[in-house]
Amino acid sequence: MAALCVILTAACCYDYKDNRIPNYLVLLAAFLGMGWQAWDDGLFGVLFYAGQAALVMALLYPFFKIGGLGAGDVKLLGAAAGYLPFEKILTFLFCSLLIAAMISAVKMWRKHIFGQRIRYLSAYMEDVMLTGRWKRYQTAGPEKKSAGICLSGPVLISVLLYLGGVY
Repeated sequence: MAALCVILTAACCYDYKDNRIPNYLVLLAAFLGMGWQAWDDGLFGVLFYAGQAALVMALLYPFFKIGGLGAGDVKLLGAAAGYLPFEKILTFLFCSLLIAAMISAVKMWRKHIFGQRIRYLSAYMEDVMLTGRWKRYQTAGPEKKSAGICLSGPVLISVLLYLGGVY
């Protein structure tokens, strides 16, 4: 788990600097996670890790597809989830996304765009309900950068909360 924390810290550095998480960091986390699981449980541990990571990425794929999450965020959440016991995965995801939502709300409040973003979300959801079709959620422009957050920080905080016994 210490290696995961180091990798997540490196991912934060890249994510906050470049708005991108390098694939080699995610692959390193996955490789070390599978090795750790193999050390504990052999081939079953590797399959367990891969299954958990794939499950999390599959659950988050629709959010990536509409532009709500970046590809690096989805892969990082999957790689990190493989380190946790199966019964903790939903709590890990909830904590990570809750922390991200709180950071986003504070960021929008500080930039005085909270009302604007809520109106955009309402119009987006209304359009989805009326048409029955999902579309990309604000794919480009300065508003996306001002409203978006880097998810690597909340993932690191959530893992630290797990290690600290909070959940």
